[in-house]
Amino acid sequence: MTLDKKDEELDQKALMRQVLFGSTGQEVSEICLGTMMFGKRCGESEADRIVSAAVDEGVTFLDTAAMYCDGLTEEILGRILKGRRKKLFLATKVHEGTDAHTITASLERSLERLQTDYVDLYLIHWPRKGMNPPEIMQTLHEIVQAGKARFVGCCNYPAWLLAHSNAIARHNTWSPLVCNQIPYNIIERGVEVEVLPQAVAGDIAITTYRTLVMGLLAGKYRPGQPLPEDSRGPTDDRISEWLDRYGSSISWFLDFASELHISPQALSLAWVLHSPAVTCPILGVSSLEQWKADIKAFTFNLTKDQYAAVTEKFDTDIQEESGGDYKMLRRDIHLLSS
Repeated sequence: MTLDKKDEELDQKALMRQVLFGSTGQEVSEICLGTMMFGKRCGESEADRIVSAAVDEGVTFLDTAAMYCDGLTEEILGRILKGRRKKLFLATKVHEGTDAHTITASLERSLERLQTDYVDLYLIHWPRKGMNPPEIMQTLHEIVQAGKARFVGCCNYPAWLLAHSNAIARHNTWSPLVCNQIPYNIIERGVEVEVLPQAVAGDIAITTYRTLVMGLLAGKYRPGQPLPEDSRGPTDDRISEWLDRYGSSISWFLDFASELHISPQALSLAWVLHSPAVTCPILGVSSLEQWKADIKAFTFNLTKDQYAAVTEKFDTDIQEESGGDYKMLRRDIHLLSS
């Protein structure tokens, strides 16, 4: 079978570095394009332009979810990805429950909206009280066996739950969870305890969302200034709370980026990518202009001293009631020999 024109064009794109996705042997682009804004703050024509621009930069990894705009985001992607689907690594997520019926029914609806026979990565979106890990892992395995997902993973799992789920998978020779998608940035650092060290030890792919803290670390919101009316600031209390709590640190951060002659986006993303546990940050945008600005961020790497300077400026280290150096041991991703 010959490739169509869009596939031929995509074959020629190799501008962005490709990285191994955990233990899968699969390579994906070092940045994942997030689509949560498609259909919400971004119309279909603009979404098409964003995807096309991302592909032109060498992006091969796209992330979506059934819950985004009640399925409209997947519908938009289904139309946009015609002709280039097979060359892209596409992830979506379970909607609502975690029982066997919900997992399979949610995927079937996602496949229909996405106009594809399979997704590359199918994720449990959130853990839930009363969930049944053996049922979940068996159902995910059956989905992989049926060819409707190449790999399966999770979002927002604590380390113990991912380990428990994969122990069940190993015992039954089922497909393991290969990825954990988590929020991670200089403000939200809880995953440094257990989750990131586990990822390195177990070769679990880590994709990160809220990398720019909803625009706080991109200079979209400034301490002491009104929140832009056309942003999420006026409707999301977290933004005001973070500005109040970390305002001086954010101001320093923006000034430091300027001193380095880089954008604050570049500094934010470089801080996240400094961790060897992070596979791909997810970059979600609502306009082509925003994409063009943010993609330039991947040209900058932090030195050890610069990373320490940023980290020390934010009082966001997770406090633990423990003596000695135990706190650091819980974060150390270098305890095992390579």
